[in-house]
Amino acid sequence: MTIRLLVMDVDGTLTDGGIFIGPDGEAMKAFNAKDGYGVKHLLPDAGIEPMIITGRRSRILERRAGELGITALYQGVHDKLPLLRRLMDKRGLDVSEVAYIGDDLNDLEAIRFAGVSGCPADATQGIIDVVDYVCRRNGGRAAVREFIEYLIRLNDDSRGQHQALMPSSR
Repeated sequence: MTIRLLVMDVDGTLTDGGIFIGPDGEAMKAFNAKDGYGVKHLLPDAGIEPMIITGRRSRILERRAGELGITALYQGVHDKLPLLRRLMDKRGLDVSEVAYIGDDLNDLEAIRFAGVSGCPADATQGIIDVVDYVCRRNGGRAAVREFIEYLIRLNDDSRGQHQALMPSSR
């Protein structure tokens, strides 16, 4: 099994779940730089495509995804599994090649479906009970980076390799 696609939720996973709303209605979210480095540098070097499927819509997320080179961004998706299946079919991926990280019940079907699943330490209990890997870190506190490193180790082990988690020099 080699993971080729990592699907991530946002609120509570890539962020701590906090949403700050200013007096004019502008929303702000905090993202973790360690997660960002993992997505932008470690995933491509490992041959894993990053994808975001989230229930909320946010221009902030569009900007952050652009900074990280994530071109597969799907917002306002409440029933995530049907979209994930369509995207897998389009890419010719088997379920064993797909990893998913999320934190709440709207991720449950996709988590159960994915070949490898994970969640932040502060995910809801219903998610913690079913994932393959529970991160030591909370959402928005480098849980995604921890899961990325776990996936890279899985891929290396499946190939019989033991590489350091450092981006290759290109």
